[in-house]
Amino acid sequence: MRKEGGMKFIVEAIEKMELKHSEHIKEYDANNGEDNAKRLTGLHETASIERFSYGVADREASVRIPREVEKQGFGYFEDRRPASNCDPYKVTSRIMKTIAPCV
Repeated sequence: MRKEGGMKFIVEAIEKMELKHSEHIKEYDANNGEDNAKRLTGLHETASIERFSYGVADREASVRIPREVEKQGFGYFEDRRPASNCDPYKVTSRIMKTIAPCV
């Protein structure tokens, strides 16, 4: 992901995350997704909890690819769904279980 040609792996990883959206949402706050249901409304630059989306520089997407990453063709992505009260270890574990073959 962080080397030349990495954009292919970024998109592949994000598409794997899309398949596990509901599983991820349950891990992304301390109350099995209930807090995120209040926050992820699709309004005010948040994604909707009901659907997964991704895009370049898209602040309303579930997962955002920074513009500079698209320009360079490698880098990182931002999962914008975890709540502030999430357990970062559970979130990281869930992401890695989902995308491990891509990294």
